[in-house]
Amino acid sequence: MAIEPTSPTPSNPATPASGARSEGGNRIASMAAGLIGSEILKIAAEIRTRQREGQSICNLTVGDFAPSEFPIPDALRDGVLAALTKGETNYPPSSGVQELREAVSRFYARELGLQYPAASILIAGGARPLIYGTYRAVVDPGDTVVYPVPSWNNNHYCHMVGAREVQIDCGPQSLFLPTRDALVKALPGARLLCINSPLNPTGTAISAEALRGICEAVVEENDRRKRDGSRPLFLMYDHIYWMLCVDGVQHVTPPALVPEVAPYTILIDGISKAFAATGLRVGWAAGPADVMERMSALLGHVGAWAPRAEQVATVALLDDPATISAYLSHFKPGVTARLRALHEGFEAMRREGQPVESLPPMGAIYLTVRIAPFGKKTPAGVELRTNEDVRAYLLDAAGFAVVPFQAFGVRADSGWFRLSVGAVSEAEIHAGMARVAKAMQQLA
Repeated sequence: MAIEPTSPTPSNPATPASGARSEGGNRIASMAAGLIGSEILKIAAEIRTRQREGQSICNLTVGDFAPSEFPIPDALRDGVLAALTKGETNYPPSSGVQELREAVSRFYARELGLQYPAASILIAGGARPLIYGTYRAVVDPGDTVVYPVPSWNNNHYCHMVGAREVQIDCGPQSLFLPTRDALVKALPGARLLCINSPLNPTGTAISAEALRGICEAVVEENDRRKRDGSRPLFLMYDHIYWMLCVDGVQHVTPPALVPEVAPYTILIDGISKAFAATGLRVGWAAGPADVMERMSALLGHVGAWAPRAEQVATVALLDDPATISAYLSHFKPGVTARLRALHEGFEAMRREGQPVESLPPMGAIYLTVRIAPFGKKTPAGVELRTNEDVRAYLLDAAGFAVVPFQAFGVRADSGWFRLSVGAVSEAEIHAGMARVAKAMQQLA
């Protein structure tokens, strides 16, 4: 693992749209001009265009769910409808309805053994505003943010707040997850450390040993800062996929492993992934009450509230462990079966001598696969040299849509891709894998 420092200049330089710098060069703010959109959504738009044209594609790109494959819990749907019927359609409080904050408190105590009062819980319209709110609440322009690569969107958030990035390159030997040894040299002077587990894009989960070591390093760093009066280092721990750990994988949290890290930890969570409810936009953060209060003020100014009816319905869901258990008993095996079908298919190809490998699924809705036929030529005579070449070939030759790790901050063309299973059936996966096997065999 290597530390990759970058400057506080835009992390994703892009050519501004036509006219953006006309009229004296100040038509568009420099931050907005330098910000690029989601690479994943760009690829997904290409897939939708092909599907509208009638192409059959196994779409493993966007981290979302097809309601036909994974509907939300009946109780959640019925709860939203009931809340709307009762007239729960006005503004919610900027910090979230009190009943939901209390329900999240009870939910964390029951399921994770974490004690957070309602004052330490903030509700928002999904996890994204809360991640952005965390950056805005604790990071000033020029401050250092440390995060492992591959990761989701930290480069864009750093750009938006003008932070100096320090990227920690992680590889397959650590399941693309950070360790204390990899991080510790980057922590002095840093303001925010960002960790995600289970990890988007890899679907791998951090171990208790690794997370404990990182948390202890954060506590030690903050103990030093207390002595010299400098600002603390915060840890943002995004664990929105925690309820989707595969059987046998234990989810761990910083405060449970190292209680002393709690005053510096901001947990990011919500219903989007665990209940296939991405469109309902209910997320929450748990952390120090003073940080939550400032985040609430920030998000209140931009109206980043979760819809009131959905908040009301989520209260009943989180307070009903039997309903949650019954839903997950069908939902999780469906996700895991799809991940394993992909993993076993690629492992079968590997045993046949194809240049592929797959990490075993551990959680979330993602599988990490290396597809590296570099130097080989397609039937049309095109040599495959980059991840983008491989992605395009699989899409054209096999109707198999994947996302290269470049979308998650990885620079090298090493053949690693993210495969997301929330919007496809097992039958689509099996058919797609057969086409991939044939396409790989056709390379020379």
